[in-house]
Parts: sequence; structure tokens; C-alpha cells
Amino acid sequence: MSSLGILVGYFLPYFSPITTNINNIFAVLLVFVGCCSNVVFLEMLVREFPGCGNIVTFAQFAFIALEGFIFETNFGRKKPAIPMSNYVIMVTMFFTVSVINNYALNFNIAMPLHMIFRSGSLIANMILGIIILKKRYSMSKYLSIAMVSLGIFICTIMSAKQVNVGTEGSEDQGVYAFLHWLMGIAMLTFALLMSARMGIFQETLYKQYGKHSKEALFYNHCLPLPGFLLLSSDIYNHGVLFSQSTPVEIPVIGQAVPVLWLYLLLNVITQYVCIRGVFILTTECASLTVTLVVTLRKFISLIISILYFKNPFTAWHWVGTGVVFLGTLIYTEVWTNICAALRGRDELKEKTT
Repeated sequence: MSSLGILVGYFLPYFSPITTNINNIFAVLLVFVGCCSNVVFLEMLVREFPGCGNIVTFAQFAFIALEGFIFETNFGRKKPAIPMSNYVIMVTMFFTVSVINNYALNFNIAMPLHMIFRSGSLIANMILGIIILKKRYSMSKYLSIAMVSLGIFICTIMSAKQVNVGTEGSEDQGVYAFLHWLMGIAMLTFALLMSARMGIFQETLYKQYGKHSKEALFYNHCLPLPGFLLLSSDIYNHGVLFSQSTPVEIPVIGQAVPVLWLYLLLNVITQYVCIRGVFILTTECASLTVTLVVTLRKFISLIISILYFKNPFTAWHWVGTGVVFLGTLIYTEVWTNICAALRGRDELKEKTT
């Protein structure tokens, strides 16, 4: 077994009652392999064409919708458990979030900042939970959210300085580049809040109708497909650009294809593997395990983006990133659960000796 598998097998017992089950380790490996490689292929695409977010989003939606149409709805013969009117609302939010998150990369947003910013979903969920659901949280939760906010703020400010420093030319060009970047930050912020609102809406639906994750996954990706007609010209233009990229031969079939189409295919497949891994985790493991695995996955994706693609990352970026992930771990009460598990083991040893 790989070192990752050993690490997963060591830590899962602290967070899930059925930890030795091979499905758990398999799901975690799916998440790490699928999600991390998905980020790599996305960055390869974005580095060639920063505005390719729409064609990437469309390809992902079409693939997952086709898979769900065949295996979840049995070619449309299975009726949805949740009313279609509710799915329309959810899908509108999901489509908006997905398109804006990918399109924000066209506004001079570096991939590491993009990942760090999206890690702020905890603070968005808490703020909207307090406002909409009237929830109240412990002091440790408020502390963790403050740390996540501080970490994102540090990384954002450092990235803003890099935009100013890295802009060559006149002062007007520098101002334009900064405003262009600021628009990307505004888009990420809006998508973050919209995603949190969608999560609350899903929570209320699942309480009323029960959990139907695979069904929701299908409708969230199928119903928005007509909306891509509004983006058809951009998708077509990038399709033409992809077709003009350097051809590369695929060993198995002995056929040469444009390299960007190959990257897009691999991005879509790894996105599906990532989503399936998360789905298996949510059904097999405790929510704490899911949160921890996803958080660790984001951290590894960030490291890959920095080291492999040599994205600019200062010491302050590392500080901000550390604060974000520490705040996330505090929020999920990882340390408390580890200590409780260790105490339980010690007590069990004392009883048996």
C-alpha cells in the first residue's frame, strides 16, 4: 500500500466507526487522486487559455448529467423524490456558482488564491446560518471562523501586492490590472456566499424529503445544460482554440489528438472520480471525516499547484494558508476527537491490564 493509503488507514479510525472497511480507504483514495489530479489538469488548461472556464464547466456538467441519466434515472423512467420546482431553485444557484468560480480565473486570479478563497466556505456557511437559520455556535467555532477569515485576508492582500508589482507599463495599465483582479475577487466572494446559501437550501430540502444525493447530483448537472446556450459562442471559440493546440499521440489507440482536448477529457474524468469519492464518503463515513479529508485534499492540491506549476507564493501566503487550515481543523473539532479517542484507548488498555 502507498504511504497515502497508510496515512489514511491510520487517521480514519479516529473519525469514523467503520474505519477498517475497505470502502472507506477506497473512497479517500478516490478523493485524493481524483480531486488533486483534477486541479492539475484544470491549471494546465487555464495556463494556455485563462478564459476557458465555460467550456470546462460545460464538459463537466454534460458528462455527469449523461452518467446520471443512464444510471440514476434509468433513462428518465425514475421519478424524482424531491419536487422539480425545488430542483429548479437549487440548480439556478448551483449553475451560477459553478460558472462564476471558473470564469473568475479569467480575471488574473492565481490558482492557489482561487483554492484558498474557496476554502472560506465555512465562514460563509456560518454567517448565513446565523442570519437565515438563527443558529448559535460555540466560542471555538467563532474563533475558527475568525482564523479562516484572517488567513484569506492575508493571502488576498499579498496577492493584490503581486498584481501591482507584476504589472508592467503605465500607471493606467497598473490600475486597470488591479481593478480587473478586484473584479475576480468580487466574483469569488459572490460565489462563496451563493454556495453557502445553496447548502442551507439543500439542508432544508433533505430534512423535508430525505437525502437523495445521487438524484440531486444528476439534476444539478442536467437541468442547467440549456443555460450554456447563453455561453455557446464562448464555448465554441475555445473549442476551436483547443483543436488548434499541439497534437499528442495516445498510445492505446495510436491516434493523435489536440493536447488541450486530452487535458479537458482527463479533467472531466477526474472531476467525476472526485465527486464519486466524496459521495461514497458522505454515505459511509461521519461528516467530520468528510470535512477533514476534503480539507487535507485542498492542502495537497495547493502544494502541487505551488511546487509543480511554480506559482508565486510568499512567506505571508504560507502564513495565511496555515491559518486557514488550522481554523478549519478547529472548526471540525479534530483535536478534540483525537484526544477523546486516545483517552478512550488508554482507558480500554487500563481495564484490560
